[in-house]
Amino acid sequence: MSPTTQGILVLVVTILVFMTGAPVAFGLGAVGVGFLVLFQGADSLKVAAETLYSGLHDFTLVSIPMFIMMGAAIGSSPAGKDLYIALDRWLYRVPGGLVISNLGACALFAALTGSSPATCAAIGKMGIPEMRKRGYPPEVATGSICAGGTLGILIPPSITFILYGIATETSIGRLFLAGVLPGLLLTALFMAWTLFYIWKIGFRAYAADFRYSWKEKFEAVPKIAPFLMIVIGVMYVLYGGVATPSEAAGVGAALCVVLAIVIYRMWNPLDWWDILRSTTRESVMILMIIATAVLFSYMLTSLYITQTLAQAIADMQVNRWVLMACINVFLLVTGCFVPPAGVILMTAPILLPIITAAGFDPVWFGVIVTINMEIGLITPPIGLNLFVVNAIAPDVPTRVVLWGSVPYVLAMVFAIVILCVFPEIATWLPDALMGEAVGK
Repeated sequence: MSPTTQGILVLVVTILVFMTGAPVAFGLGAVGVGFLVLFQGADSLKVAAETLYSGLHDFTLVSIPMFIMMGAAIGSSPAGKDLYIALDRWLYRVPGGLVISNLGACALFAALTGSSPATCAAIGKMGIPEMRKRGYPPEVATGSICAGGTLGILIPPSITFILYGIATETSIGRLFLAGVLPGLLLTALFMAWTLFYIWKIGFRAYAADFRYSWKEKFEAVPKIAPFLMIVIGVMYVLYGGVATPSEAAGVGAALCVVLAIVIYRMWNPLDWWDILRSTTRESVMILMIIATAVLFSYMLTSLYITQTLAQAIADMQVNRWVLMACINVFLLVTGCFVPPAGVILMTAPILLPIITAAGFDPVWFGVIVTINMEIGLITPPIGLNLFVVNAIAPDVPTRVVLWGSVPYVLAMVFAIVILCVFPEIATWLPDALMGEAVGK
């Protein structure tokens, strides 16, 4: 059987396995082991075990549970509420100021947690009821939180960037820096659409003569400032070469735990048990996906499927931007069915040689991949953020939430186009602070 036929068979079987609802890790592992045994015999199981182990034999992986712990500690505290209150009191006079506040809070909370569902849940629990109470259209109230939550995987520290860095052996520090300006760009596009829409419908949430005092504006700031300082500190030690990602993540997680106890008086052992349990559950899930994705990639390589695909694309001799457009469509479609971690770990090792051969920057491409994964978080059938928002506002039909998210999806697509025209938006900051990458 030719590698092309084997590749088609692997694709069909993988899609069928995921359609059953099987967990990503077990699905990838089953497909990888199954095809190795089918085409290389039972002796390949010895290699499968070694490959699974080698997939987790990387010290950088220690940063994943640490960053998850950091996000869980902050997400379980009232920090999201304080962020929302602080921004609302400063932006209340702006048209659509409450939505703008929520988007700003999502961006800041994303920098604290690195998780889209956590960002969506923490800001949405406070923001959605408040926006609806003040008369905002339900599609705006829910759609903005769905979109704002996706910033959690783009604005560093980001678990998605860590996974991409591990899968492609790209500097995680450079990836974190590359996500800063695109994250701000996407936040600005979200806010611009919101301002335009609220102005167009002529909506006001506050009376014209309503004012917050300076005391009210400043009283929420002291609680959130220490957490933001931790994020700045983590970024500094990473980019300044002071510590590795694993060391920075460990110190950041420890400081967030201490601040949550000191500032928010989180003394209850049951609260910390829930935090540790959720951290362990999510960490094990991601690490299992990493291990089985390495096995899946090994299976593709050993059957020459990856090499055949790369050669076929190279032989197409199409314009490199046509190639990038095809890759984006592929990522968009895949992201609608498979969670971001699974997509990145399955596809990044395959796509990396293709995009580098076409002359694209791997760090820039990591940002493009991440924005595509953001779109997948708010589009069915997976659409994780849709389900989070639906749980917060169960009386709002999913159809309304989805339509409210559509303009923000278009903003993400526009952001991809902007980054393709001006790749320096992603590459300038890491080059300026860390020097140009070797071989660039």
